[in-house]
Amino acid sequence: MNPTAHPRNAQPARSAAVPIDPVTDELRRYDDHLRDVRGLAAKTRHDRCRIVAQLLRKKFAGGVVTIAKLSAVDIRRFIARHLGDSPSHSAAAQVATALRSYLRYRTVCGDSVVGLSAVISSPVQWKLASLPRALKPDEVQRLLAALPYGRKPRRGYAIVRCALDMGLRAGEIANLSIDAIDWREGTVTLKGTKSRRQDILPLPMATGQALADYLQHERLANPSRALFLCRRESRDIPITTYAVENVIRRACRRAGLPDSGSHLLRHTLACRLVEQGGSLKEVADVLRHRSLETTRIYAKLDTPNLAEVPLPWPGSES
Repeated sequence: MNPTAHPRNAQPARSAAVPIDPVTDELRRYDDHLRDVRGLAAKTRHDRCRIVAQLLRKKFAGGVVTIAKLSAVDIRRFIARHLGDSPSHSAAAQVATALRSYLRYRTVCGDSVVGLSAVISSPVQWKLASLPRALKPDEVQRLLAALPYGRKPRRGYAIVRCALDMGLRAGEIANLSIDAIDWREGTVTLKGTKSRRQDILPLPMATGQALADYLQHERLANPSRALFLCRRESRDIPITTYAVENVIRRACRRAGLPDSGSHLLRHTLACRLVEQGGSLKEVADVLRHRSLETTRIYAKLDTPNLAEVPLPWPGSES
């Protein structure tokens, strides 16, 4: 007997193809549009698709996505339910941006969404209304004292110093290459930054020592020229922006500080420069702001100079 003919060896009949959930298929096409047409990064696409998915699944519950059946009331209720009673400005802005983005996509698909877009209000945020959050000098000492730690102690310490001493964003730290460091000149060259230009920054001594210590004693030999590596599936690969943020957040939690990422350390550097008498132009240069308007928030920290600009007391002649 042919063993392949035995019932135990018979291959099960191929099951019918499982139909794709219409909402999932719609989200896939929307994500393709964000990537291929809008050129958005993976994290931005993920955040927008996550919010849009909640709207579509609530309205269509796995059925066919028909935008003509989506009403202004549906949009209003979704926003109210999603944000709750006390929404933050950032959460409200994220929801509004995601919904507008999706409706623009549906316009490209030929749908009329003017009535839907009209009910999405932009959250109000007064310019320069708040002070930038930053660490105080004793908190900086606590943060540095909590380092190094973990399985990659030297890497974590070097990452924190890059953000604290140079004001680098998480993405800029993740994209650093070994070739970007000029040890003889004491500089770091940043390419492909948020401002889409090449910047050459001075390398502070403490930061350079932390990087050298990491390279000499902890970073294993690897063909990648990425400066910071992380372990994934038994191999070392270039670190991601998300992983950099996690390193900084864990360091802050370990020191008993607010759970924040690289921007807290950027603000800390800017505030320190202002307190030492640095001009807004100098702060803008260090943080690599494309516009001086972005840096104006730090003018509110310049208390000595602001004290020299008194306002007239109501009712006085001056």
